[in-house]
Amino acid sequence: MSTTTEHTPESGDPLDSGPPTRPVPRLIQNEATTEIPVHLLFRDDPAPVPVPLRPAVVARRQGTGEQPRLRRPALGRPRPAAAVDPDLVESPARVLPGAVGVLAGLGGVAGALATSWWAGALPSLAVHALRLPASAGAGLGPAQWAAYAGAGALGVCGFGGLARGVTGQARVLGLFGRYRGTVRRTGLLWINPLHLRRRVDVRLRHWRSEEMPAADGNGVALRVAVLVVWRVRDTARAVLGVEDHETYLRECVEAALARVPVEVPGGVRGSVEAATDALTRRVAADAAGIGLEVFSVQPVRVAYAPEVAEAMHRRRIAALDAQQRATVLTSVVDSVEDTVTRLTMRGLVELDDYERKVLVRDLTVAFCSGRTGSAP
Repeated sequence: MSTTTEHTPESGDPLDSGPPTRPVPRLIQNEATTEIPVHLLFRDDPAPVPVPLRPAVVARRQGTGEQPRLRRPALGRPRPAAAVDPDLVESPARVLPGAVGVLAGLGGVAGALATSWWAGALPSLAVHALRLPASAGAGLGPAQWAAYAGAGALGVCGFGGLARGVTGQARVLGLFGRYRGTVRRTGLLWINPLHLRRRVDVRLRHWRSEEMPAADGNGVALRVAVLVVWRVRDTARAVLGVEDHETYLRECVEAALARVPVEVPGGVRGSVEAATDALTRRVAADAAGIGLEVFSVQPVRVAYAPEVAEAMHRRRIAALDAQQRATVLTSVVDSVEDTVTRLTMRGLVELDDYERKVLVRDLTVAFCSGRTGSAP
């Protein structure tokens, strides 16, 4: 029989000077990972070797109950506006009071009369009426034709540049394809006749759309008509930034309806207000890039699409019928409970379990029959 001697380290033993012995490492292991020693997660190496890792997609692992980590979109992040020339911004145009144009036009008319008197082409009746001296009768030479041309140009520029500014309307001016400013002034004005004028309505406007395709929160097809309250804020971008700003606004509303769920009235409480706020924010953000200011986009008529209208109508009737039946049943149960409780507590009857069940059954049948017969 052999004897085994156990070695006990003493204070001078070299084995006692080393680091304390680590416990036996456990292993982390599940269905989707490999075996990893625990001590490798907490290494004491002073300079670990860096190992480049590639980004991995974290998904759900079988049997662990872990949910995939999804990146949520940042709430309240402003959406980028439409790409429009940043230099295209409304600026006031240079115009003159209408009196300047009137004086210029009268000056052109006076110049033409004076040239006719100079050339001797003015009738004698006009000379006597205007109390002019006798004409020199110089005839129509190059000088007279030049004077006629100058007087005609002055009269055309004077009278041709007159314009009437109206409240709620603006004019976008352009010269040879270049934006020259916007006129918002009212009254009689003089504008350069060479400028191309485009009239824009800048008043608050209401637009009721035709029925547009949409969907509710469950994806059921709808037909929605909306009321849009808007106005033109930047006339330069509205007229020159797009071909037709009203068509662009209509397309923005259609795009918003394709992204925002709309509920049928009478469904979820507050759904109409939530849909109005969401539609207004989206359309206002899309239309701000072309100088349109949108105040409200409100659904005024919501109906199911023709292909699903009949099925949804039957479903809604069934839901209302089930709700009514549940209400009647709750009322009957409360009435039966109250009747049995009163009879028992007042000592009018003494019932065992069987008799109580029979009484509850008979009262339930009687109350249900009465409620059903009184229903319209």
